[in-house]
Amino acid sequence: MSSKRPTRADIVRPMQRTTGGYYLAFAVASVAVLAWLVAWAIQLRYGLVVTGLGDWGSGGGVTWGLYIGAMIWWIGIAHGGIILSAAVRLLGMKTYQPVARLAELLTLSGLSAAGLYVLLHMGRPDRMVTSIVGHYHIMVNNSPLVWDMTAITAYFVLTATYLALTLRYDITRLRDRLPNALEPVYAALTIGYTEREDETVERMVWWLALAIIVMAPLLLHGGVIPWLFAVLPGMPGWFSAIQGPQFLTIALTSAISGVLVLSYAFRWAYDWDHIITDDVFRGLLLWLGLFCLLFLWLQLQQNIVGLFKAPLDVAHAQAGTFHHPIYRLAMGLVFATLVYIFAQAVRPALFSKTRAVVAGLAVLVATLLEKVLFVVEGFLHPTFTVYAATPGEYFPSAIEIASLTGTTAMVALFFLAVAKVIPVVELHAIEELRRDDHE
Repeated sequence: MSSKRPTRADIVRPMQRTTGGYYLAFAVASVAVLAWLVAWAIQLRYGLVVTGLGDWGSGGGVTWGLYIGAMIWWIGIAHGGIILSAAVRLLGMKTYQPVARLAELLTLSGLSAAGLYVLLHMGRPDRMVTSIVGHYHIMVNNSPLVWDMTAITAYFVLTATYLALTLRYDITRLRDRLPNALEPVYAALTIGYTEREDETVERMVWWLALAIIVMAPLLLHGGVIPWLFAVLPGMPGWFSAIQGPQFLTIALTSAISGVLVLSYAFRWAYDWDHIITDDVFRGLLLWLGLFCLLFLWLQLQQNIVGLFKAPLDVAHAQAGTFHHPIYRLAMGLVFATLVYIFAQAVRPALFSKTRAVVAGLAVLVATLLEKVLFVVEGFLHPTFTVYAATPGEYFPSAIEIASLTGTTAMVALFFLAVAKVIPVVELHAIEELRRDDHE
């Protein structure tokens, strides 16, 4: 561990230093986003036919595919991110305080990516206004997808408020180190600020964190999002009371993996080994192991119930998933990650930050594959198969794959841009680290 003491200069370094690597990353991400926009323009010009997502029935395909699977994946990452940040504040988990704001920013970017997938899948973006916004009072009572959009919006507002409140303290005390060109932004964020508000804001943020923790299992990735699928009895691959906790464990594994990757990137880019310490990575790995274990256990529950003397439609749907090579690859990646986490906990010499990031990337790939397959297999094995003579099949089109690359690049651009505007590490985290060093 580094003997350097963290300073205020450390957390403003991303705003003051721009390297060639930064420009390269920005350029690569921009090209990926541009390619996605071209692909989206083609879809807007010719319709969803270019993706094959309208081929349910005689075409033998599905109407939902990578678009909806990726939407669920991004929502899971987003919800898990703010849950992690809220838990740090509520439970006093000081070890993870340096990465709490990264988790909050991951929530905002992940929710934005998820919302874009709704627009992509609607075919025409104007339908968001004509079909949902203009008739919200009717749609909210009848459309689970509108419930999703309501939950996404609510979480976005909660997270943005949470972030804005904590930024007021940081910006006021770092004002002389921040870019002068952005002074109007900082003035707007700190309007009316006095030091007397710090205690009140701390209480407000605590209550917001509590609200986030309570809402997660009841309404968001443990409730509303899985209800989009779990309440449809005609789709035996989806219909299950276990979907809520299963979605929640996937959200938490994905979010922790995302924070691992982001933490490594910022630590490497800005020499933050004394801020985002090895203990942060070790701790995140242990939490990742816990939620991977829960994820696999819930998958086991679903497979046992679905394959052991289950009703024919349930058994058929579950067998379709269980025997699919994509499913086995996803479960294998999670299991291999769990084995590594257990091994490095028993034998600390096996730990390394690089291996931790590889484990996080493996889980991110696994959860994405599982969610896309979950959506597709649910469509391919309904209880009442109208076109039984036509075996269904699905593979993502180039346009869908471009969307995944594009949204991932968009999130990368978000972090590259935000790091130039606000501190991505809370000033409180630096103060706590200095206090611990002094003690």
